[in-house]
Amino acid sequence: MFLATEIVHARSGQIGLTERYPWLIAFIFGLFHGLGFAGALSEIGVPQHEVPLALFMFNVGVESGQILFIVAVLGLLALLRRLPVTAPAGAWRLVPYSIGIAAYWTIDRVLPFLPLTV
Repeated sequence: MFLATEIVHARSGQIGLTERYPWLIAFIFGLFHGLGFAGALSEIGVPQHEVPLALFMFNVGVESGQILFIVAVLGLLALLRRLPVTAPAGAWRLVPYSIGIAAYWTIDRVLPFLPLTV
């Protein structure tokens, strides 16, 4: 949802947090992910002395997957640029709307598992 907001702000000419403080945003997201993965690894029974190696190898796998995804997207974009078709004026809205729909779906699916009292 943060990314969707940043995309909309960038399209309207506003400077977002990711442009002003990219290192801070990367640090915060990385910290949350690292803490979450370390907690999950300890919950599934990875010995404490093996957690750094397990986190490192998991990170290598994630980064490799991201690089492969970027290569595939760049290849697809290169193919699409060769076509004589132009996107409609509002086509940029597809990404933030897709992120919003995915966020809603995720929240809708996770809420039943949370011990919320009304």
